[in-house]
Amino acid sequence: MPIGMVVQKIFRALLTVLALVTFVFVILRVSGDPAVEILGVEAGPEALEAYREKWGLNKPIWEQYIYYFANMLQGDFGTSLIEGRDALEVVADRLPKTLSLMGWTALFTFLIGIPAGIYAALNRNTWTDRTTMAVTVASFSMPNFVIGILLIFLFSVTWNLLPTAGSETCLHYIMPVITMATAEAAVFARFTRSAMLEVLNQPYMRTALAKGVPWHQAVRRHALPNTAIPTVTVAGFFVGSLIAGGVITENVFAWPGVGRLLVSSVENRDSPVVQAIIILISGSMVTTNLIVDLLYGWLDPRIGSLRSEK
Repeated sequence: MPIGMVVQKIFRALLTVLALVTFVFVILRVSGDPAVEILGVEAGPEALEAYREKWGLNKPIWEQYIYYFANMLQGDFGTSLIEGRDALEVVADRLPKTLSLMGWTALFTFLIGIPAGIYAALNRNTWTDRTTMAVTVASFSMPNFVIGILLIFLFSVTWNLLPTAGSETCLHYIMPVITMATAEAAVFARFTRSAMLEVLNQPYMRTALAKGVPWHQAVRRHALPNTAIPTVTVAGFFVGSLIAGGVITENVFAWPGVGRLLVSSVENRDSPVVQAIIILISGSMVTTNLIVDLLYGWLDPRIGSLRSEK
């Protein structure tokens, strides 16, 4: 992929993050008074004004934004209005729990979803194919909170086998990981099956088989590598799905991660923490999609050449 195109994609990624940060900053400022939300409506005018002056909330919104943006470029994301600590430090305390949950979810998603899609494609129009696709459609159709509540009802309330909240032991991971991986594995299975079927119908597959290449070798050498690009496409959206699903799942299972912190910070009008989380989320999603775009050019050089011609 040409260097100019890479620079252009990086520039667009930075603009996307900047636009999202600006949007969140404005929405948090115009949707209500944090001083009233935190101190309560019973607080006196003097207390409210003192709070606004302490945190710079009495300044015009454009001045607040310039001050915040200048500090952000220096690595200062503000101070939590609730805890009185650096907002980035508050988020960093919760980040390891979220990353561990997302890591195990990604592992089980790939181990289940991709092989299931390949197996269904190789056994097209059989009962195993139809069963696999029926299960994936049902799994994808169920919201995370429904799956989580059902698991809690079965494994915690009915059978008393697994804990319902916390993250102290390996047992605490089982239900949250199943909740998040169920829908994600279904997406990968469907996309992998479609990509695999398309590749199996390509002329080079028929040519390889006509030359006497065994079926399993043709699949391994030709079909599987050419299924990578659609799978990489899904992986680009996978990070966003993990983050969105993590917010719901962490609150269902009282998981002490960033998703639960985001909900509580929005409820408490802790705007510096909310903004730090949004920057973290948007940055990770934009970076992932940027990497996916760059991988396109590496996996299939024709994509980069076609775009450069346009």
